[in-house]
Amino acid sequence: MRTFGFSDFLFIVEAARWTMALSLIAFAGGSLLGLVIALARTSESRPARLLSSGFIQLFQGTPLLLQLFLIFFGAPVIGFTINPWIAAGVALVLNSAAFLGEIWRGCIDAIPRGQWEAAQALNLSYASRMRDVVLPQAIKIALPPTVGYLVQIIKGTSLAAIIGFTEVTRASQIINNATFQPLLIYTTVAGVYFAICWPLSLLAARMERKRAQGLAR
Repeated sequence: MRTFGFSDFLFIVEAARWTMALSLIAFAGGSLLGLVIALARTSESRPARLLSSGFIQLFQGTPLLLQLFLIFFGAPVIGFTINPWIAAGVALVLNSAAFLGEIWRGCIDAIPRGQWEAAQALNLSYASRMRDVVLPQAIKIALPPTVGYLVQIIKGTSLAAIIGFTEVTRASQIINNATFQPLLIYTTVAGVYFAICWPLSLLAARMERKRAQGLAR
């Protein structure tokens, strides 16, 4: 057994790059799929609304940890070889898409009905209404909660340690198994997560304040 040293601290800090990389993959992929889900939820097609609603209920109604297990341990059962990187990325993208899709659906629905009716009066198609009228306004509403949800994605990457993905939490487990100093190690890990997430939380709060001030005017 050895003591926790500076090299161990650097190992945890360096593992943060994989936490950030996985977070960016989850956010980018979740944003693309989430936009599709949000548009489907507000579309004029009933099958699209039902399918997107079912997707959201499935991934919001089950734990992310279970989704990781199903993808990582389930893929080999049906004949696919999958590594922790891919399993974690797929699970987080799907999970993020469900939450971002619902967040953005709410932002789209928050646009005053008068705007929708005016676009319809101009005989704009659904695609044109969304592109030219609704989405430009919805984006302004969506920015604060989207940045806030990014913080949840970053914290959610810690669950990938369960399937062997070496990010900050997994790195701390490896070091703890060698040093048996959990209080010091996990306090360090908490500090790393705080350093990553706190600025984003401040940014989300600042954006929300600015939006509230804009509405007050």
